[in-house]
Amino acid sequence: MSKTLYDLIPRDERLSNDVLLGRFLEYVEGRKLQLYPTQESAILELYEEKNVILNTPTGSGKSLVAAALHFKALAQGKRSIYTCPIKALVNEKWMALCRDFGPDNVGLSTGDATVNHDAPILCCTAEILSNIALRDGAQANVQDVIMDEFHYYADRDRGVAWQVPLLTLPQARFLLMSATLGETAFFEEELTKLNGKPSVTIQSNERPVPLEHAYSELPLAQTLESLVADGKSPVYVVHFTQLEASQSAQDFTSINVCSRDEKAAIANAIEGFKFSSPYGPDIKKWLRHGIGVHHAGLLPKYRILVEQLAQKGLLKVICGTDTLGVGINVPIRTVLFTRLCKFDGQKTGILSARDFHQIGGRAGRKGFDDKGWVVAQAPEHVVENLKLDEKAAKGGKKGVKRKPPEHNFVNWDKNTFTRLISAQPERLTSRFQVTHAMLLNVLSRKADGCRAMQQLISRSHETPKAKRAHIKRAWQLFRSLLDRKIVEFIPETPEGAYLCVNIELQEDFSMDQVLSLYLLETIPLLDPEAPDYALDLITLVESILENPELILRKQLDKVKDQKMAEMKQQGLEYDQRMDELEKLEYPKPKREFVYSTFNAFADRHPWVGQENIRPKSIAREMFEEFRSFADYIKGYELHRAEGLLLRHLSSVHKVLTQTVPDTAKNDAVREMELYLGTMIRQVDSSLMDEWERMRDPNYQPRAEAKEVRPPGAEEADKDITRDTKAFTSAIRNRIFSFLRGMVVRDYEQALKHLSSLEQPGGESWTPERLRQAHEAYHADHQYICLDPNARNTRHTYVVPSEDKKHWRVQQMLVDPEEHNDWVAEFEIDLAQSRIAGEPFITLKKVGSLTSTA
Repeated sequence: MSKTLYDLIPRDERLSNDVLLGRFLEYVEGRKLQLYPTQESAILELYEEKNVILNTPTGSGKSLVAAALHFKALAQGKRSIYTCPIKALVNEKWMALCRDFGPDNVGLSTGDATVNHDAPILCCTAEILSNIALRDGAQANVQDVIMDEFHYYADRDRGVAWQVPLLTLPQARFLLMSATLGETAFFEEELTKLNGKPSVTIQSNERPVPLEHAYSELPLAQTLESLVADGKSPVYVVHFTQLEASQSAQDFTSINVCSRDEKAAIANAIEGFKFSSPYGPDIKKWLRHGIGVHHAGLLPKYRILVEQLAQKGLLKVICGTDTLGVGINVPIRTVLFTRLCKFDGQKTGILSARDFHQIGGRAGRKGFDDKGWVVAQAPEHVVENLKLDEKAAKGGKKGVKRKPPEHNFVNWDKNTFTRLISAQPERLTSRFQVTHAMLLNVLSRKADGCRAMQQLISRSHETPKAKRAHIKRAWQLFRSLLDRKIVEFIPETPEGAYLCVNIELQEDFSMDQVLSLYLLETIPLLDPEAPDYALDLITLVESILENPELILRKQLDKVKDQKMAEMKQQGLEYDQRMDELEKLEYPKPKREFVYSTFNAFADRHPWVGQENIRPKSIAREMFEEFRSFADYIKGYELHRAEGLLLRHLSSVHKVLTQTVPDTAKNDAVREMELYLGTMIRQVDSSLMDEWERMRDPNYQPRAEAKEVRPPGAEEADKDITRDTKAFTSAIRNRIFSFLRGMVVRDYEQALKHLSSLEQPGGESWTPERLRQAHEAYHADHQYICLDPNARNTRHTYVVPSEDKKHWRVQQMLVDPEEHNDWVAEFEIDLAQSRIAGEPFITLKKVGSLTSTA
């Protein structure tokens, strides 16, 4: 077994750079790796204590250079920090470094999770490093900084986090890495000016796997078919919306991309995997054709499965979005651009050279391919017009030429493609900005925070005119903090006057923490005795979370459809209807309460901004109507956004468990917390498992981590009946889904929530029999209640059988008058539940408490 980097660190003495370099090269040789010239040059420069800017193509081994710096720092008692833009990549890097250096030596901090924060090696997002730099500056315990994907320096919203460390950490040496940096002389000068160390750029355009480029004027499916036939798969088909990626996956099932044997291998690999969500059957169908889908709207377990199948070489085609450019774990031979323009959040324009090279640079698998391919499609209307011209040339009738799309489109052609191929990445532009959070972090320094803030702006990479504007903005924010006594000057003391910040900032102080403070201050204003207390509390929780825009648009569409139907019935004129529709918004329970309490909070904490509170009703709506995850997806047609809904529900659950105090939780809130946790795990346990691993400081990566197992395999190994509390919650979820089907008179759907309709020695359940039972109930009762009171655990009775093989569960049917004299009785087969991995439920009766039928 080869030695890890940690094994090679000398324990007896602090060794010289030359000796450590020898040890590291021993590690490289032990892994049978051959350093590229750029890797060798970068490592040598780092071991000569220089700042290094590593500007080399994707796949050229930048991670190994970073490992060399971590190794040197750890051996010499220095602290090194690795940062990159995406939380998932930070987590991935943390796990890799844990394997190389041991979990005790590696920490994690992403804002979502913090593990071993003070470790000598820290993996974190750029924002975390920026906060450390702002808070402690030259006193920060950091000696080496590695900033991966450094082109994010120019990101419109996040770029300031990448600039701050370059302004405030004179004690640190830097390694900046990216495949698309553009001109770097400016950064060399700034780094040397900051820390006094020489700075060098190691740059190369030579790829380990060279690229060839092609422009296609064939229809997209035909282009793909040709690439597969020519042995250029796997192909990543790049789209700029999730909808287009899914549409392409469906379209490509009409072409044959896999042989019979290849399809059999895929079927064998996914056997036993649960495609249990509403979108699952589509994903399974595409996978069986050798086609994967990969984008942020998918459940995590589906994205992981696609990555695993791709790593095994089983997928010929992957339809995804441009997130490929930030290093998703999918090995591919060909990148196929479906278009060369994209909407950037403000306008539609031709891809930047940086985006083009970031995405296209993923083509070509090191160790597998002699070359990679980058192919661009001509615009769809151009392709169709060429076909019309071809028909006309053969004597056919001239067709009506197709026009380019009017919206979200900028025309491109082969010349555009050729220009992008040769274009150098655009120069990185400064995105410095002054915010309340920045000001508070800097002012909280023990030294002169005001002078530090002035120096920060003065050193920023801005023009003199922009710096003057930043100074003006800083003084405006500073005065607002003084007015509210968030900061104040303490009069003359023996040590002199000083500035005091009157709030305690957390280590990773950010807007999330501020909004959590709003939640904690506002919960006591709710009436805990009110019937809707639990629902109102969930509204406060949802109000501090980011808006899942697609879900809210679907909600608004439904509200508009209902309102339109009402107005048509009332006979309103068209213009009146349109005016009324413009006034509508998606559901915002406790709207006035949320806005008024937040306005008061913002007056005390002005940096939060009025736009940061976002009342909505997603988790609340699901709980009020007792909708399952699948019900909600189907009801709003959110199939392509299952991952978006799951992330929101997971965020709600996380706030409930981590932020809401136990003293604020009554039985209804605890029931809600358990309900959400159970549902999230049933839908996709991978996200919850990952969160729990991130929270566990003692987590040890398993030795067999390289072995790929389908997501859900570990969960299937567990006995679902072992955790009585969670198993009971799962049973109750199924029971209320069954009752909801009854209430809406969809008896066929209701029976689908049962595991068996057979009754030994009795009549089997059918939709007609269930309808009759429901009608009998209505003879004496108005309706079955499904409100929070009806779903209280006190109305559910669980009686284990003497043989310990079954449970008998009685669910009281709560009516408006609360006679509660009818019951739905079920039998749970424990052995079958363990086999199925879910409660195995049989309905025994629906009837009065005194009946035996």
